[in-house]
Amino acid sequence: DGLLKLIDECDAQIVLTSLVGAAGIEPTLHAIEKGMDIALANKETLVAAGELVMKEAVARGVRILPVDSEHGAIFQCLQGRRPEEVAKLLVTASGGPHFRRPALEFSSITVEQCLKHPTWNMGGKITIEAHWLFHMPFDKIEVVIQPQSIIHSMIEFIDGSVLAQLGMPDMRLPIQYAFTYPERMTVRGARPIDWKTLGTLEFFPPDDEKFPSIGLAYEAGRIGGTMPCVLNGANEVAVYAFLRKEISFTRIFDIVRTVMERHTVSHDVTLASIRQADAWARRCAASLL
Repeated sequence: DGLLKLIDECDAQIVLTSLVGAAGIEPTLHAIEKGMDIALANKETLVAAGELVMKEAVARGVRILPVDSEHGAIFQCLQGRRPEEVAKLLVTASGGPHFRRPALEFSSITVEQCLKHPTWNMGGKITIEAHWLFHMPFDKIEVVIQPQSIIHSMIEFIDGSVLAQLGMPDMRLPIQYAFTYPERMTVRGARPIDWKTLGTLEFFPPDDEKFPSIGLAYEAGRIGGTMPCVLNGANEVAVYAFLRKEISFTRIFDIVRTVMERHTVSHDVTLASIRQADAWARRCAASLL
């Protein structure tokens, strides 16, 4: 309620949505209703309610400017390009702290090990967000593991050319670009890439056994309706249970998969149906704990 009141009482031109989880949906929608542009750093707003949010943004002439580094990279690479020129979005993920760990050891992964991440971690949700942000079908969105987190994402065009956006891992860059778009300004303290010491840039396909969230996200996105919201709600409950050391790391994926299997999808996507699906998913996931 305080966030909604804050939006009512200010006359900002742009709102940076940087909340964690589905809590970002209603304040973002409220800002859109007030005609404010959105600098979006809250993945779950589009994962759980992308159809509704993008429809409202178009209806009110509001810009949704991506702040996550991956989507900020795609946004930059798409400037001046026609949709029919794009063959594929190549969304990069670092692979997380367990990328090189054998799959057989995943059940013993600890919270402390998960929190020791060299850069940052993006999961399967980014595919759903990319679908809504860039109006791209899921069969044209591919996840690529890029452990160094220097290439933030790429665009493949129909002639085989690829454009990539590179930079040091620094969230100030995509945040500022959203605020100043289409202008660029100096980011105080930002480090440029040192090409002399950069070394190797590696690329790998995601391992479906290690990273089942990506497959679940594609499935939820293709089903549509309330299913992505349910995936998100179940994931939030399961992840926090893992962080409280109540379940194992691999149990997160089991819970999300089971909740999705039990859900009866509604394709009437409204704020009320999103709230209802989110609450149901959380109750269902909690019962599995």
